[in-house]
Amino acid sequence: MSDLDETDVAILRLLAEDGRRPYSEIGEVVDLTPPAVSDRVSRLEEAGVIQQFTIDVDHATLRAGTPVLVRVEPAAGELSAVRSALADAEGTQHAFTTAGGGAGTVARA
Repeated sequence: MSDLDETDVAILRLLAEDGRRPYSEIGEVVDLTPPAVSDRVSRLEEAGVIQQFTIDVDHATLRAGTPVLVRVEPAAGELSAVRSALADAEGTQHAFTTAGGGAGTVARA
């Protein structure tokens, strides 16, 4: 979409700063009514300029405990079972396989 005007660019800038910014607040800045801002945002979404609205979660605030990194060298043929067990363990945030054939997990204990 190459026909973005200054108002579209301003709306994009404001949403990039805070994706939850109310359309009424955006409208005050760009001199549009909230429904007009909503229409422009919808048009930008339909054109593919805005692809998604996301959030950035601080996972440390969601779980208590001490973060730990566990690395395991499983016996031959046991990598898949060990990785599955690590993934299913309480407190696991991420289980992984190492390039050297080991397994590991990032968890909170």
